[in-house]
Amino acid sequence: MPDFTPLWSAVQIGSTTLANRVALAPMTRVSASEDGHATERMASYYEGFARGGFGLLITEGIYPDTSYSQGYLFQPGIATAEQARSWIKVVERVHAAGARIFAQLMHAGAQAQGNRFVESSVGPSAIAPKGEQLAFYRGEGPFPVPSEITAAQMDEVRQGFVTAALHAKDAGFDGVEIHGANGYLLDQFLTDYLNKRTDNYGGSPENRVRFAAEICQAVREAVGPDMTVGIRISQGKVSDNDHRWSGGAEEAKVIFAALGATGIDFIHTTEYRAAAPAFEGGPESLATLAKRHSGVTVIANGNLDDPETAVSLLRDGAADVVALGKAALATRDWPHRVRNNRALDELDGSLFAPVADVKDWELELPA
Repeated sequence: MPDFTPLWSAVQIGSTTLANRVALAPMTRVSASEDGHATERMASYYEGFARGGFGLLITEGIYPDTSYSQGYLFQPGIATAEQARSWIKVVERVHAAGARIFAQLMHAGAQAQGNRFVESSVGPSAIAPKGEQLAFYRGEGPFPVPSEITAAQMDEVRQGFVTAALHAKDAGFDGVEIHGANGYLLDQFLTDYLNKRTDNYGGSPENRVRFAAEICQAVREAVGPDMTVGIRISQGKVSDNDHRWSGGAEEAKVIFAALGATGIDFIHTTEYRAAAPAFEGGPESLATLAKRHSGVTVIANGNLDDPETAVSLLRDGAADVVALGKAALATRDWPHRVRNNRALDELDGSLFAPVADVKDWELELPA
């Protein structure tokens, strides 16, 4: 029988102690109220994963300001004190079930496809993301061309992340994860074909990672040492799954070193396959490169449904925590089942259709 013991050891991420190394990956659920408040259904949804044995839950992307950050209709926010208060019931129920929970703060940038505050979008340059909006999240047609974000608007974005992080702290969250992945605003700055700026935020990898690093540092300083802070990083995007950093492993070194130097506690890498090589010509996964160059805790996500694959990343030292997405939706008590050598469920495609609303189903927990 395979030895999954490494999955069940405790781990410290900043000020947060996790009972095990299995996390729920952030997944867009668009099931908040229209005004961005967390709902009772959302509280039940997150509580289920906590009861199912996940040591850490990372929320869906939450918009941090009442300007350009919202990406989807019915997306939850934490931009206002009222929105923050709506999350208290979620946090309390997760804590009561024995898990920790981080709020993922997300600015959609040019990848927005539903914003109740503004009708336009901003990006590092006036270049539309590839592909089309997802009907899955109520979008339709190609992404519009964004306005090039100004220096003043960048200041507002920074402050929005800081305010949202402080709201998350007030709501009782154990930490925050800054969304720098999957094609959203901070990832747009990292992406060479979307970022054609000629100032200190465009051109070289050192410049393109600067905005994300500044936000990491600002949030770190604002919330203090008693709240965990990290960032999610990817190469692929919602609208471009095949994108790779043109500078390969050297570019990864620059990006991860810059982020690790900001004082954050973790980097969360997400790839289609977390254990696969990040670039042609080299064996290292993106998680391995993050671990090597950042000096911080690494969470890895991407097709880790099979417990043997998941535990291999921990054994190899490529990651400290594994995060599950679709596998968690299929089996909300994945940790309990693996720990007790019980079969896992197949993914039910209806969990994603027609819109990725929260779905509630019976939890099968060990006696």
